[in-house]
Amino acid sequence: MIALPVLLTVGMPPLNALATNKFQSVFGTLSSTINYFRKGHIDFSSLYPAMLWAGLGAIGGTLAVQNIENQRLEQLIPFLLIAIAIYFWISPRADDHDSHSRVSAATFNWTAGGGIGFYGGFFGPGIGSFFAFAFTSLRGYNMRRATANTKPLVLVTNTTSLVIFLWSGHVVWSAAVVMAIAQIIGARIGSNMVIKRGAALVKPAIIIATLAMAVKLLLSE
Repeated sequence: MIALPVLLTVGMPPLNALATNKFQSVFGTLSSTINYFRKGHIDFSSLYPAMLWAGLGAIGGTLAVQNIENQRLEQLIPFLLIAIAIYFWISPRADDHDSHSRVSAATFNWTAGGGIGFYGGFFGPGIGSFFAFAFTSLRGYNMRRATANTKPLVLVTNTTSLVIFLWSGHVVWSAAVVMAIAQIIGARIGSNMVIKRGAALVKPAIIIATLAMAVKLLLSE
């Protein structure tokens, strides 16, 4: 949500910006995923089906973005981000306590996993917020648990998309490698902060980040 707009702002072509952003994001997400897993906040056995659907969705999205104009999607994204920010702001479900699940795990896997995975491959900004939103609103996860379980899904989505972008030769390596190193360090620090502070940190961070991204996209139209 921060890196992609910056890459576009400095004049990097859209496909190169998307590919470079995927590369650096993979390393940050991998770092935080490992940290959450080592500290017991991720149960991979329950996430494998959703990860599979996220990967399949990412394949479709990445192939589509290389052949379809994404202007209409860019116009829609700010309003989706604003809606998510409002939800996290007013929802009592987005806290440090689990609540009642609204859909089955099987339904969540193909709808949220596949659908958000497709979006992640096609465009990407806010994918972590979208998965967190899905976990809290559909599965009733608390914010700490939702944030931790979001990481493997984002990792699968971005890695799958990155492989296709690498094959197409769109990654700008001079920027990608430096950003990847910074992502590893930042993700470790950030995941430790979430583990310690939970919703008190995650909820306002998501609200501020999603609104900032929405404003940036609206102003750039």
